[in-house]
Amino acid sequence: MMKTDIYDDLIKTKSIYEKNIDIYSEFTRDNQDLKVKIDKVTGVIFIDNYYVGDSEYIKGEYKENFEDTEIDGCESIEDMVDSKRRLDQFKKEIINKSICDFGCGKGSFLKLANQYATSTYGVEIQKNYLDDFNKNQNIDVENNIKNFEMKFDTIFLFHTLEHLPNQIESLKLFKNFLKPEGKIIIEVPHARDFLLTKLKIDEFKDFTLWSQHLILHTKESLNNFLTFSGYKNIQVKGFQRYSIANHIGWLKNKKPGGHKSNLVEIESSKLNEEYKKSLDKLDATDTIIAYGHI
Repeated sequence: MMKTDIYDDLIKTKSIYEKNIDIYSEFTRDNQDLKVKIDKVTGVIFIDNYYVGDSEYIKGEYKENFEDTEIDGCESIEDMVDSKRRLDQFKKEIINKSICDFGCGKGSFLKLANQYATSTYGVEIQKNYLDDFNKNQNIDVENNIKNFEMKFDTIFLFHTLEHLPNQIESLKLFKNFLKPEGKIIIEVPHARDFLLTKLKIDEFKDFTLWSQHLILHTKESLNNFLTFSGYKNIQVKGFQRYSIANHIGWLKNKKPGGHKSNLVEIESSKLNEEYKKSLDKLDATDTIIAYGHI
């Protein structure tokens, strides 16, 4: 196993404590021999000293195992919905700003943001995505943020931080690429997801735990990481990406996809809004979003 900074980062930020650590699972969905650990008090879930390696992300072959279907230039329906939602949710940090999406994937968000931002950049190491950008796009995407000579108003990390084996080191690095009064916005999966902590659905746990997700953060641990890395005026908020139909699907069928099934017939905008508010009050959303300033 490759040495990572995960355990050390969690310990030095007081996000976990050695005496509280227990085995959360004996395996992940893609590795039957990889243990997942949890701090029984703080709730942080993590994998110690394991990293799939950059080559896994450069090739991107693991995505072939997903059932996602490309739509309107996006990786999947979820990617399309998330990109449109992020454009609206973070418009203040996009309009007339210089932005960088670190781990931009196929670039769905960047393509939408490009019409509002002053300048639009991305970082992505998956080779076929990088090649597509170099051939067809008017957005500058590099395989390393160090390749950029400019600084940005906003750096976004959408479900990327949890993949990084050196999170504190990376967060400190990103500060060097933010302008004065610049902002970092981080969206990650939440360790206190309702399906994990309240409903305790084993099938969802088995689906969620993945060798590539090195930490499932809590609000507190994500705040700790940003604080330790020197960010200021930090806010960490809960956010629910998936609807009530998705949750009913997990309860009924013990598998994902409820939000794309006839279970959506139960939904209304008001019901979804109130359900998401309830999950937020319980600190049981599936996602947390952090804002940090330099």
